[in-house]
Amino acid sequence: GSNRPVEKVSWEDAQVFLSQLNAIEQTAGRLPAGWKYVLPTEAQWEYACRAGTTTAYSWGNDINSSRANYNYGNDAKQTVNVGNYAANPWGFYDLHGNVREWVHDWQANYFSGAQTDPEGPASGSTRVRRGGSWYVGGWYLRSAERSNNSPSGRSYDTGFRVGFQAVKPDGANPE
Repeated sequence: GSNRPVEKVSWEDAQVFLSQLNAIEQTAGRLPAGWKYVLPTEAQWEYACRAGTTTAYSWGNDINSSRANYNYGNDAKQTVNVGNYAANPWGFYDLHGNVREWVHDWQANYFSGAQTDPEGPASGSTRVRRGGSWYVGGWYLRSAERSNNSPSGRSYDTGFRVGFQAVKPDGANPE
């Protein structure tokens, strides 16, 4: 449906979409100079999901079917419309459940400590997905939960979320 998240897309599919979106929006004059649409980094995704909280979920430590679309007793059979559940404290919908979401990073040990928006390694064999889905149990919807798949892999419960960020200057080619 038109109000449901995209699903069954690979990380590579998401990159094609973002490339085309950036080209269309730049040509139309709607993309500010120095900005682009991207997949969020893993750290950005978790920061948005937590929305200033330190609990397992953005609403606390409990999980039930009134808070997110996930496989609770095999009742959830598919995605639901975005906005069917309450937004997190920062206004983001469905970071917990509905579909797992591709992020920018390659799979590696997740950084901890007082780092600000760390990016993952420059290469790897699998890309990270965050957020749980309609297909998995409530434990997998936690803000810190991670999964991964091949960049070309497609899954019935995986989609993506578009981010917007300033383009980092190219230090190798400053011209």
